[in-house]
Amino acid sequence: MAEKKKINKAEVKPEVAENKKLAALEARIEGLNEQLEEVRKKESDTKADFLRLMAEFDTFRRRTAEEKLALVSSASSDVIKGLLPILDDCEIALAALEKSSDSEAAKAGTEMIFGKLNAFLKGKGLERIEAKGADFDTELHEAVTTFPAPSEDMKGKVIDVVQTGYTLGGKVLRYAKVVVGA
Repeated sequence: MAEKKKINKAEVKPEVAENKKLAALEARIEGLNEQLEEVRKKESDTKADFLRLMAEFDTFRRRTAEEKLALVSSASSDVIKGLLPILDDCEIALAALEKSSDSEAAKAGTEMIFGKLNAFLKGKGLERIEAKGADFDTELHEAVTTFPAPSEDMKGKVIDVVQTGYTLGGKVLRYAKVVVGA
């Protein structure tokens, strides 16, 4: 006869208890995995935000440096623009003193002042626009008037300069006012 095996309740309880513990541990592991995934996502988002902020800060720093440079450049060009009439007056005074034979000391003093002022402005990047005899260029010259050209090869060329033009750092600071041969 087949013996029926009796199930001992005492033996079943530990097995059920172990299964319950195992299920509870698996649920806890699942919960911890979900929390870990959330933390990883937050860390990834935080890292992306950090990198974006660093890029924005670098852009801000570069833009600020460029604006400071532009401000300094603009300020120096304004100062040099203000000095151009003085430079013109020195040239006029030198031309007048050349024609006069009265005072050699005045001539020498004016030449010295003009030379120093001219050297200072050249050191700051100011360059004279050489216009006389050159082809008329609207990028550098402003035509005050036209005049019949003395010869065919002078047509479309600058015959005379009324006011000298200057560039500062490659940009036109003041256009040369010229008379153009027609």
